[in-house]
Amino acid sequence: MNDLQALKEQLIEAVEQHQDELIEFCAKLIQIPSVNPPGDTTEITAFIENYLSEVGITYEKYEAADKMYNLVASIGNGEGKELVYCGHTDVVPVGDLSKWDFDPFSGEVKDGWMLGRGASDMKAGLAGIIFATKLLKKLNIELPGKLTLAIVPDEETGGEFGVPWLLERKLVKGDGCLIAEPSSPLNPTIGQKGSYWFELEVRGEPGHGSLSPLAGRNAIVDAIRAIQEIRTLWDIEITIPEEVQPLIKVSKKYMREVEKDRLKYQEVLEKITVNIGTIEGGTKSNVIPDYCKVQVDCRLPFGVTQEEVTEILKNKLDALEIDYSIQRFGFKSVANYTPADNPVCQSIVENISFVTGQEAYGVMQWASSDARHFRQYDIPVLQYGPAYLPSIHGYNEKVRVEDIVRCAKVYITAAIDFLYQK
Repeated sequence: MNDLQALKEQLIEAVEQHQDELIEFCAKLIQIPSVNPPGDTTEITAFIENYLSEVGITYEKYEAADKMYNLVASIGNGEGKELVYCGHTDVVPVGDLSKWDFDPFSGEVKDGWMLGRGASDMKAGLAGIIFATKLLKKLNIELPGKLTLAIVPDEETGGEFGVPWLLERKLVKGDGCLIAEPSSPLNPTIGQKGSYWFELEVRGEPGHGSLSPLAGRNAIVDAIRAIQEIRTLWDIEITIPEEVQPLIKVSKKYMREVEKDRLKYQEVLEKITVNIGTIEGGTKSNVIPDYCKVQVDCRLPFGVTQEEVTEILKNKLDALEIDYSIQRFGFKSVANYTPADNPVCQSIVENISFVTGQEAYGVMQWASSDARHFRQYDIPVLQYGPAYLPSIHGYNEKVRVEDIVRCAKVYITAAIDFLYQK
């Protein structure tokens, strides 16, 4: 056994010995209701500040928007490579409380599960990266480089006051990044589809409902025609670039062999998905509607750009000869990835195998996340975190305690490998 492997074995044992602290820390994070909206992270940020200060980890705090705080903390000698561990403090609203089997902010551990809003997305992962960093400091492990924590708000609404805010101001940079977002136990996400959200507004001519369809022009009827055309984006054959075909192939293997309930969704990796999310139009049933607004969420595979989708949409809708306009909003990105042989991907994947003794490999994500921002700034990034995937953003969110501990072991050993690599 070489020195690095011996050190990693020592750190895995240390995580085992201190796992009660990890679980308690995670529970307390869940007990702080950092719901977004409104996105107030004052209390949870102060709690994390105190936790880091216990071992003398220094940090900088930035209020990017009212009560939305970014926390940046580092350990190591400041020379050599820099690894960023990133996580968000905000969680989605709990919804109808009557549909929860437990208090969503209990942070209770029951039958091996950590319970509560944010357990999977992503306070268990957040707890793991903070705990791993604190433990390295507590054990006085010498790092030939820098390990930085970027703890951010405003992720769940796709806002600009977290990761993009830090990157734009050069307050965070690095040679690699791990976001502790939820993932499968053996399969971090190293790529993601792009996002193309838009609102379609169709305008008509009002009139008395008793004269329709001979009078006026019904904006809702025209919008239905437009929706039918928008949905045909799914039918477009996209040529996947050769360089990412191995990623698509291994992601299909993952959906076929690991998350077997996702087998039926394999096509989404190579298609433009189309979700008609909201429709609003008209004023009264006996008035011919003069407007209709439709919000649409499209996810883009590799091989198609935002501009190409805009042009396709324009051609399809212009041919209908309706009065319409399109306004973009929300996520805007193209499909992006980090190569599997990048050092940060190798460090995480190899240490998942080191900790579990099982085959691990990176896969494609069919949604979007903060990872795209890091790639825009040429920082290689992937996502790996503890989760019970079916519960994310739903009622009765939870995560297995053993998964929280496993991920913390991966975080602490991967930091050693990445920073010691030349």
